Amino acid sequence: MRRNLLIGAFVALAALAVAGWVRKPAPPVDPSFEAGQTALAPPATAYGAPADAAPAAPQAPAVQQPAMQPEYAPQQQYAPQQRVVRRRRPTSHSVAIVAGSAGTGAAIGALAGGGRGAAVGALSGGAAGFIYDRLTHDSK
Repeated sequence: MRRNLLIGAFVALAALAVAGWVRKPAPPVDPSFEAGQTALAPPATAYGAPADAAPAAPQAPAVQQPAMQPEYAPQQQYAPQQRVVRRRRPTSHSVAIVAGSAGTGAAIGALAGGGRGAAVGALSGGAAGFIYDRLTHDSK
């Protein structure tokens, strides 16, 4: 019975480790958009009014003005885009995390249950370190 519980616990830890390993973080959300706002403007009709606006009453034809220089609007200033640089965790750091967790687990297991406890502690500590490493590998 106890052996089956240990096997079940390790299977659960392994499944959690694999889930953390293949997890892809959600793409960053643009803070300039509010909830419900769309990135595109509503389509305009031929006269420049929004498509959902009521049609305007017909107007008399305008008198032609003499040709003038067009007015130029000042250029709109855009804020520079921030680039996000993600540095991947080196493999040596990942190995150090897993090995340190396994060593700590082995030490605690050896104190609690001798040689067999050290083995169980090393396996569970290594699995926990692996899960931690995979869940935090993109957080920098």
